[in-house]
Amino acid sequence: MQTTLQAPLAPYTSLHCGGNAETLVTVTNRDEVIEVLAHVAADHPVWLLGFGSNALISDEGLPGTTILWRGGEIWQDDKQIVVDAGVWWDDVVTYAIDHKLWGFELMSQIPSSVGGAVFGNIAAYGQQISDTLLWVEVFDRTTGETKRLDKSEIEFAYRESSLQTQTNLFILQAAFELSDTPLHELTYETALRVARELGEATDTLDGLRTTIIETRRRSGSLYDPNDPSAEHTAGSFFKNPLVSTEQAIELARYDETGKTLDRINQQNKVHGGSTRRASAAHVLLAAGFTRGQTWDKVRLHPDHVLKIEALEGATAQEVYSVAQEIISTVKDKLDITITPEVRFLGKF
Repeated sequence: MQTTLQAPLAPYTSLHCGGNAETLVTVTNRDEVIEVLAHVAADHPVWLLGFGSNALISDEGLPGTTILWRGGEIWQDDKQIVVDAGVWWDDVVTYAIDHKLWGFELMSQIPSSVGGAVFGNIAAYGQQISDTLLWVEVFDRTTGETKRLDKSEIEFAYRESSLQTQTNLFILQAAFELSDTPLHELTYETALRVARELGEATDTLDGLRTTIIETRRRSGSLYDPNDPSAEHTAGSFFKNPLVSTEQAIELARYDETGKTLDRINQQNKVHGGSTRRASAAHVLLAAGFTRGQTWDKVRLHPDHVLKIEALEGATAQEVYSVAQEIISTVKDKLDITITPEVRFLGKF
């Protein structure tokens, strides 16, 4: 465990901007997290940061104590896996695949800690983390105790969990029930096309992992927190919104890949659980935004309109302001409300 005062937080986020932690405590395991939480006064602000791939931190920094947790343990009991919240998500995916267990393979290479993955109910290609979740261990700052929450005690929805509104709870561990036989079928056409091109079988764990990683690579969705040359984005900045049937049909016109309406509806359902869960990228294009559109030191990625990229010297406030402009423009022009996937931490 290491404590640093006025520590810069930008290097610990994928957007690479934002201010300092008043106090930064770097930990490596569950016991250290509990020790820090147990000794912080109840009215003292505490922030738990993993790999920072889905966070925009205020230029004013974070008051109080920021716990930086990267690392932890993975345990297995037959088909059950228990994981510390600080573990890099893809390490769990590879662990499961190495042990011939199904349930995580379609979520390969999603950039997150395990705690962040549960907190945000990550999902990809029709598979979501809540599908296999058994329980979550949390530290409750209200009582100063640890406790387990069964899956039935947590509400999950598209990119959401009820843990997001329970600010007194800090995720420590999660347990999953995997399978020795397939739980999901890959139906997403873009990924199936990649599999055919690579000659990869979509009924094997290794074939699916190779397919998903290559599909993510082609869409610019891979991120390595240890790569200093990585682009300064947080991936898709906005969630896919739920729209009316008429709006979904209209937005499909902005697809640039030649997909039919039926195929777009199928992909909307796979990604968001409903044919009316429209692509946020289509929404931005319909509102008049363009790839590469630039606001001084902030831009929409030249290849991926849904990525807000912080260029060299960009501030967190500038990134935040661009996000708010996009939200308000979409509402004014299309009467559609889009919400960020990225969490805003601190004062904006």
